[in-house]
Amino acid sequence: MNRRGLMLSDRLLKDSGFSSDFILSAIEDGVVMVGLDGTIHLFNPAAATITGWPADEAVGISVYSVLAEEDQKGHSVPQSQHPFANAAISGKPVRAEMILTTRYHKPTNVSIIVTQILGEDSRPSGDLVGVFRDITKQKIEEQRRSDFISTASHEMRTPLAAIEGYLSLALNPKIAQVDGSAKNYLQKASTATKHLGTLFQDLLTSSRAEDGRLVSYPVVVEAGEVIGQVVESARFKAKEKNLELKFIVSAPDHAAGGKVVRPLHYTFVDPDRLSEVVQNLLDNAIKYTPEGTIAVRLTGDSRVVQLQIQDTGVGIPEEDIPHLFQKFYRVDSSTTRTVGGTGLGLFICKKIIELYNGRIWVESRPGKGSTFYINLPRLTSTQALELQQKQASTVSPLNSL
Repeated sequence: MNRRGLMLSDRLLKDSGFSSDFILSAIEDGVVMVGLDGTIHLFNPAAATITGWPADEAVGISVYSVLAEEDQKGHSVPQSQHPFANAAISGKPVRAEMILTTRYHKPTNVSIIVTQILGEDSRPSGDLVGVFRDITKQKIEEQRRSDFISTASHEMRTPLAAIEGYLSLALNPKIAQVDGSAKNYLQKASTATKHLGTLFQDLLTSSRAEDGRLVSYPVVVEAGEVIGQVVESARFKAKEKNLELKFIVSAPDHAAGGKVVRPLHYTFVDPDRLSEVVQNLLDNAIKYTPEGTIAVRLTGDSRVVQLQIQDTGVGIPEEDIPHLFQKFYRVDSSTTRTVGGTGLGLFICKKIIELYNGRIWVESRPGKGSTFYINLPRLTSTQALELQQKQASTVSPLNSL
């Protein structure tokens, strides 16, 4: 809302027997208004309650002192990364969650929205307003749910493994003799048990990814080598559905003498985690492509390694795309209900890619197929060699003997 709008709203409120001060005092969210120099001009009672700073003391002080931010380890976050700094630089609204250090040095989880105030000419005035709320209880509840899911998933894997083992023995003709009907029932039970095992594993992985406990051992990898291995392992599944599976590396470089040299795409990731992501996307492409082709392309530029997984499958409705990487979200269609799934795979993929400062997204049209994109930071050959040497010297204590 611009300044003229604010004045009009204030006049209407007063005509109704209310005022903006009354509204600001009544709401439970903290509201803080900050000037061009980062000095606080307005601080409502809820902001005082959340931060521990009385309004008369907070006004006139830098917002970066009153709304001091720290990271998960209790270290101060640089001012340049603060939501108010981001909003001032970008000129766009900034939504974030942060750990706020109160006046009494108590860490408090808050969600905050910071936006620039528009002047009478509808241009940003430079002043900022932030609205924030305490979400500490919400975070505690989320952690409890995460701990429960993690514990339950871990504990259930042991009896499930035993059930799978006994079913395998029962289906082994050298160990047990069963008639056709019984064999059919046992096979269905085995399939259901494996599906349940996958669900528990996905729940465990998603829980760890959500609270930062996902195990990751990043090293320098050549993306083409890792992705190529995953594609080869997926060829059998694709062949079962009569699908063509292609792996294409970006236009090769031509070395002296006319020799063709495949470009090397170095990046810093855990190869097992990268394989997990590519395998998940390929499995989805195969499941949701009744016929046609799945093309895996590896390309990029000097800064980015880009992976594209394109299929000729059923596609994704436009309204579902913004929610596709959310936890437990599944596109509701006859195809997805038939194929099944946990609704966790893409959520896990996103979390893994973000571990390595990457990005994942999708472009799709119903009936025209989908293309999933992954961008990862690229290393030059020199950077890759330096990192490998550094890791080798760190890992091997024998080097110092």
